[in-house]
Amino acid sequence: MALQLKNPARRRVIVDAVSPGIPGGQFFIKRVLGDAIQVRANVFADSHDLLIVYLRYRQLGSADWQEQRMRPLGNDEWDTQFTPAETGAYEYTVAGLVDHWGSWREGFIKKAESGQKLDVELQIGGELLIAAALRAVGEDKERLQGWGTFLADNERDLQQRLNLARSDELHGLMERYPDRSLETALPEPMRLLVERELAACSAWYEFFPRSARHDGETHGTFRDAARLLPEIARLGFDIAYLPPIHPIGRIFRKGRNNSLTPAAEDVGSPWAIGSTEGGHKAIHPELGDFDDFEYFRQQAEHHGLEVALDIAFQCAPDHPYVKEHPQWFKWRPDGTVQYAENPPKKYQDILPFNFETDDWENLWEELKSVFEFWIERGVKVFRVDNPHTKSFPFWNWCITELKAKHPELIFLAEAFTRPKRKYWLAKAGYTHGYTYFTWRNSPQELRAYVEELTQTPVRDFFWPNFWPNTPDILHEDLQLGNRATFLGRYILAATLSSNHGIYGPAFELMDKEPFPGKEEYNHNEKYQLKDWDWDQPGNLKEEIKRVNFLRREHAALRRTHNITFVDVDNTHFIAYLKQNFDRSSRILVVVNMDWHWTQMGHLTLPLEALGIDAGREFGVRDLNDPTQPVYRWQGTHAFIKLDPQKSPAHIFEVLI
Repeated sequence: MALQLKNPARRRVIVDAVSPGIPGGQFFIKRVLGDAIQVRANVFADSHDLLIVYLRYRQLGSADWQEQRMRPLGNDEWDTQFTPAETGAYEYTVAGLVDHWGSWREGFIKKAESGQKLDVELQIGGELLIAAALRAVGEDKERLQGWGTFLADNERDLQQRLNLARSDELHGLMERYPDRSLETALPEPMRLLVERELAACSAWYEFFPRSARHDGETHGTFRDAARLLPEIARLGFDIAYLPPIHPIGRIFRKGRNNSLTPAAEDVGSPWAIGSTEGGHKAIHPELGDFDDFEYFRQQAEHHGLEVALDIAFQCAPDHPYVKEHPQWFKWRPDGTVQYAENPPKKYQDILPFNFETDDWENLWEELKSVFEFWIERGVKVFRVDNPHTKSFPFWNWCITELKAKHPELIFLAEAFTRPKRKYWLAKAGYTHGYTYFTWRNSPQELRAYVEELTQTPVRDFFWPNFWPNTPDILHEDLQLGNRATFLGRYILAATLSSNHGIYGPAFELMDKEPFPGKEEYNHNEKYQLKDWDWDQPGNLKEEIKRVNFLRREHAALRRTHNITFVDVDNTHFIAYLKQNFDRSSRILVVVNMDWHWTQMGHLTLPLEALGIDAGREFGVRDLNDPTQPVYRWQGTHAFIKLDPQKSPAHIFEVLI
């Protein structure tokens, strides 16, 4: 069915306030495969005529629309829902038209019941049937033509004509062939990305494979790193995320702790991509070759993990692109290439692409081909470094092109930037985005931020991914923190957001030595090999495992936007309820964000949101401490006491 809008000046129906959706037809909202999309719209026209309102949707690129009627809710509001059958990009629109037949029939029945003369009315009805016959096919065409002639013929039996006009059979037939010539639809269909379940709920574990040899001196390989995968899987992570795995530049290579005077044995930063050994489509020789990478990927798959690669579109000065495509870079008057700067900082080992080059089309195609190269090698998940420092239109084009062929792809935007730029990247197609979670360190700040992400229109397109730490970021809260700080921040990340990650093993070993005066790790693994004791006594591995498996077992924790904050009379607490659509899974999380002292307080429980009558007793079981009994609560208030030295959080399952 082709959509062709004719006679715009004569269209009387207004279609307005369609939600969810981003007007304009360029950007995508997001949903998960299997979830119903509830669509609402304001649709109305002048006068008293009845309306027919449709929802139409199709996969992007398909010729045919699927169509279903929307139901009236009153006050000119309409709704319906649809459930896409496959992952991928879709478009949908709302269309409305005047229901001439329905309006005539409603008026005709009222006139008949009040005893008015009906000859002319029946002739009008007959004309509507004959007009519908022109739109009908097969036997329907003949039936409508015959019935229309019969209805309009004042010589035929009046009662039979009355019965026909009011019959459900005729009405049902006419509803199949409405006059669409004057229908109104959105100027441009809205767009939707239907993502797989892993996009909705994922636990990421980032580590450096080159440190997998465990001695701090010998460069690790993919096969060394593969030996870590069973433990990462045992802890309940879904994605093993690797920093860039490509050859590392030698020109202006950085030394330990970002030193400008490296020693001969320094390994450099993996984000300084490219050397005479290759670029973005090559593997750093000390990690192994493509067979070794495939072994690593297959081992990850065997243990239920997916591999995420870091894609950083920047080059070391000795990257092959610099010689092969000099037009893709900015050149200074002294004949050198412009390196990356954020004054007063200088990054001589990093050359940014010039997206204003006249050769932009070839640049775009080549960068897209980097993704395609690794997709062909089985990679479906990508973390993209600093996408906000590359052309925004490029990302919209690139991700749309890639997901059209590979709808299973997941893209995480590492964009620690201003909100409007962060949200634009999400609308352009990025599945997840890093957030300001790391810098929201009080209950009040954190609640306000999560409410922005989950209770405003942002929720339709921006899916947050919460990280307590990264190789670049060791927040003061962790630097000055204790065991409760690390565990509490992990519980917050994993239960506030259904997508979260950590940089390990630094996190679970509670490494917190900062570079003096900075929010960065001292002896940073970005610039050196590390000798980690992965089983160091006192680590958080079992606590992390418990939280990760709670997310797998309880549907309420597998989504981000199903959150309701709960008021507490102690400002050190943050509390929130998460439940799924049918309330078969209800989780209440309470965290004491005073990481050093016991705090007490009273929750004001949202009983109506929980579906609990005010006088009804119910149970809560602390999933974070299975040794505790089921507590019995009743009413809107509940007492809470948390000693962070024992546990900074309750993760209650609400039992009705």
